[in-house]
Amino acid sequence: MSTFDYDLFVVGGGSGGVRAARIAAGHGAKVAVAEESRVGGTCVIRGCVPKKLLSYAAHFHEDFEDARAYGWSSGEATFDWPTLIANKDKEIDRLNGIYKKLLSGSNVALLESRAVLLDPHTLDVGGKKVTAKEILIAVGGWPEMPVLPGIEFAISSNEAFHLPRLPKDVVIVGGGYIALEFAGIFNGLGARAHLLYRGEQILRGFDNDVRNFAATEIVKKGVNLRTHADVVKIEAIGERRRVTLKDGGIIDCDVVMYATGRSPKTDGMGLREVGVELAKDASIKVDAFSKTSIGNIHAIGDCTNRVNLTPVAIKEGHAYADTVFGGKSWCVDHATIASAVFSHPPIGVVGRTEEEARASGLALDIYKAEFKPLKHTLSGRDERTLMKLVVDRESQVVLGAHMVGMDAPEIIQALAIAVKMRATKSQFDATMAVHPTAAEEFVTMRTPVAAA
Repeated sequence: MSTFDYDLFVVGGGSGGVRAARIAAGHGAKVAVAEESRVGGTCVIRGCVPKKLLSYAAHFHEDFEDARAYGWSSGEATFDWPTLIANKDKEIDRLNGIYKKLLSGSNVALLESRAVLLDPHTLDVGGKKVTAKEILIAVGGWPEMPVLPGIEFAISSNEAFHLPRLPKDVVIVGGGYIALEFAGIFNGLGARAHLLYRGEQILRGFDNDVRNFAATEIVKKGVNLRTHADVVKIEAIGERRRVTLKDGGIIDCDVVMYATGRSPKTDGMGLREVGVELAKDASIKVDAFSKTSIGNIHAIGDCTNRVNLTPVAIKEGHAYADTVFGGKSWCVDHATIASAVFSHPPIGVVGRTEEEARASGLALDIYKAEFKPLKHTLSGRDERTLMKLVVDRESQVVLGAHMVGMDAPEIIQALAIAVKMRATKSQFDATMAVHPTAAEEFVTMRTPVAAA
């Protein structure tokens, strides 16, 4: 008979923690989850899902305009921010309820309180001591705000989902996923969006062709992109905000939003005190099987700062539960993970960038296609699509696939299978095209545009 209250105690009710809890319970473990906020985590509550709903809303502005070229006519369209936010909140409430039902349906206890470690087997959960044989940390991350005069006048993506009204002018600071996505959202909904990035080009870490192409496209859509733009202070001028740049430039706006990174949400949990080793960025150090420096404590998801994507956290949670409770030992392969940026236009990528492949010393063949999507041959909209393949010349294995343009995230998901399987360019070539589609370009590119 166990001397512990639970076989497994999961700290954090996000997608990764919930998956681990349900799989472990399915293997016969007695499991509990502690969540101090709402069940579903960053992705469901304040990230991917609400952001994509807002992104859908922002696309309608162009859709209404494009419809006229296809023979449709209608009255003047108007947009109401409170209606969108209320409907978004209703959907998030529904998903929160589904996640709770998934836990209860799997016989997993949900404790809606903060959990703090007291020793490797004991936690304080809302003032009550709870013991567990195994502990899994899945607390995710949190928006990082810089030390800056007036930073208290700025918001993060968390608050952007709950603004009482649509700003007329918004300054977004950052050049990654979240910054680009919200620039597209606010711009598409009718706000004047200023995107400020202190580096040379947005989307650091992406393929350079993707970075440059995406920057051109978002500017064409109306986003005021400024690179080499360093903010030195923010001021409140009545209800408005004033952003002062290092070069002396000033931008007045309604809202300043920072999207310059996220940090592991590991503070105040008692991790260091019980001997769990943390990295300098406060992420939890783990091995390939998500084990920490304490044998019975594991960690998954964004709090480990490996690959901070929801599907990765889910896979890590599943692997952990199978390994520790299911007698099926396996770990997640963090190589060749597809990802998407739901910017306007969207981006989908998988595998190596050209720069990464060249840095490894490989001789490459590079294939690229750039074109106007068929939809816009009638709409007249000046939007273009980029597709790119990075191929190892010797083996002809496709090392990376990159796309900027309509439906890129949907297309890259299928391509990720081929890249994961190390498909060759000849196998791409042998695949019959689906016509007329944008996706067919990935199997019809014949001539390398660059080789080295």
